[in-house]
Amino acid sequence: MSGPSSYQPSHPALQWFEKRLPLIGLIHSSFIAYPTPRNLNYWWTFGGILSFMLGVQIVTGVILAMHYTPHVDLAFNSVESIVRDVNYGWLLRYLHSNGASMFFIAVYIHMLRGLYYGSYKAPREVLWILGVIIYLLMMATGFMGYVLPWGQMSFWGATVITNLFSAIPYVGESIVTLLWGGYAVGNPTLNRFFSLHYLLPFVIAGVVVLHVWALHVVGQNNPAGVEVKTEKDVVPFTPYATIKDGFGIVCFMIFYAWFVFYIPNYLGDPDNYIPANPGVTPAHIVPEWYYLPFYAILRSIPSKLGGVIAMFSAIIVLAFLPWLDSAKTRSSKYRPLAKQFFWIFVVVCVLLGWLGGKPAEGIYITAGRILTFCYFAYFLIVLPILSRIETPRAVPNSIADDVLAKYGKKAGPMAPVILALVLAGGLVMGGSQNAKAAEGGPTPPSLSWSFAGPFGKFDRGALQRGYKVYKEVCATCHSMNLVHFRNLADPGGPGFSAAQALAVASDIQVKDGPNDAGDMFDRPGRLADKFPAPFPNENAARAANGGAYPPDLSLLAKARNYDRGFPQFIFDFFTQFQEKGPNYIDALLQGYEDAPKDFQLPQGAYYNKYFPGHAIKMPKPISDDQVTYDDGTPQKVENYAKDVATFMMWTAEPHLEARKKLGLQVMIFLIIFAFLMYFTKKKVWADAH
Repeated sequence: MSGPSSYQPSHPALQWFEKRLPLIGLIHSSFIAYPTPRNLNYWWTFGGILSFMLGVQIVTGVILAMHYTPHVDLAFNSVESIVRDVNYGWLLRYLHSNGASMFFIAVYIHMLRGLYYGSYKAPREVLWILGVIIYLLMMATGFMGYVLPWGQMSFWGATVITNLFSAIPYVGESIVTLLWGGYAVGNPTLNRFFSLHYLLPFVIAGVVVLHVWALHVVGQNNPAGVEVKTEKDVVPFTPYATIKDGFGIVCFMIFYAWFVFYIPNYLGDPDNYIPANPGVTPAHIVPEWYYLPFYAILRSIPSKLGGVIAMFSAIIVLAFLPWLDSAKTRSSKYRPLAKQFFWIFVVVCVLLGWLGGKPAEGIYITAGRILTFCYFAYFLIVLPILSRIETPRAVPNSIADDVLAKYGKKAGPMAPVILALVLAGGLVMGGSQNAKAAEGGPTPPSLSWSFAGPFGKFDRGALQRGYKVYKEVCATCHSMNLVHFRNLADPGGPGFSAAQALAVASDIQVKDGPNDAGDMFDRPGRLADKFPAPFPNENAARAANGGAYPPDLSLLAKARNYDRGFPQFIFDFFTQFQEKGPNYIDALLQGYEDAPKDFQLPQGAYYNKYFPGHAIKMPKPISDDQVTYDDGTPQKVENYAKDVATFMMWTAEPHLEARKKLGLQVMIFLIIFAFLMYFTKKKVWADAH
């Protein structure tokens, strides 16, 4: 990309092809012979990681689009159908949804590395600006993708974010109407977002090509911040950088695989497992964790228009960095004051992310305003002043001198920095978790579940007993419209045989038709049928339950969450199942008590200490000896509650066992592969230091 290729093919066929289309020469000059600074550290591998993640997102996104239905009445169930009914659909969905978070983790590290080592300084201004454009496109793409599952947080997130454009004078309302395709977020909005979410990754790929092209023209920056002077300063891209990037990518894949196979919903919002409801607003509307710092800036400004301007300015200001920081020394490694202010800036960003997950009230607003000032002060005050008053330390004369100076010394502060980033990420994610917590009441106790942890499996006996409790108690009011009778015989389920599952289905009359005479009729259930709903429609369900609509139980275990706080959520990260719904379901079924004297219980409601607000319309559903157990398990409420919570967890994720089993195989392979890559890299780089 940076000029004429030195590639000279020896085979006549390759010579013939090269004269007509010098594609191999372009690849050779860009990814094999391309001179790479010898002193690059592992922070530079995130460029390769980002390329890998872009490829993963495009491939998984294209396949998911083959099964997704962009219609407000069908989108939610089509996503669940992908996870439940498509072969390895759960893997594709989790790779894609967690891939977005991994993409942003990598891009934030990539950007902070550029800030620290001054990668935006001349002659790399265009390279940096193209990077900012990629980041903006990523944010737009990620937001639109978040809307597609059409859950509660998707719907209300789309409503809130698109409404921000109405703050633009004169044309704001027209822009919002254009985005919505009407006067409210609805089906045209979903279609627009789906179309753009499918298109923009290819635009990102195009800008990435320009980004890499610009990189090959001006050459890579390096930790010393000095330009390449002689051939001693560089090594060929292949095998040196290739094997180093490869090792970095494999290590990152281990981190990625942990989320995909063991905590696939940890970074998502549980409200998105509730179908979108325009009539009910979530307690806290928050974006995905990677938008939280900018969301905090938006909310810290009292004026709506001012908040929108501040939020977008916080990103746009990055494009002006090459001119805001006029210091001649690039790397903060040799700028003692700039180094300290850089880490203060990182802390400010993390705290803004934490505040973005908190309610916009009280001390959080004041703190948000202070940190917003600090954020902009770093770019507009600190960097311009530092470039005039700071006296940097002497930089090496060349990259080769920098390598020789480091050789034999202890490794840099990599471990403390990684630890700090992990803790910072945990703080942001913990803040996000707080925002999702169910409000009111004590925290449900954390129980021991057979399916918890990386090696957990469902207790077959508990699943079968739980199905019995569901059938005899819960099914009189609640539906379970994502579960088929055939699922009862699926591997990893309650362990029914196909004949037993068919017998269960046959016991239930299913409404079908119309027949040739145009009439609806009842017939025995089949394996392909879904569990029937107890009421013909929502109005009938509300009428039979005092006005409250009984939620569908097939996703309840994923749709309920509560705050575990710090440091418990760190232990959850490694040992627990990510959904705390089973704890909540168990506690709710046992949480009925007499209302305290000072509690005003609404008419027709019951007191439950674990239900948000404590007033629940559902009467106590189970009592001792209500359901007969044939296996000798005590017929007590506590056993009923735990069994039915186990069953609901299975209905929420029927492929849980397959996910963990495949995850173990993948993790073992990746760890072994990482060791092989490490020793290969060490061998390759032995002669370069």
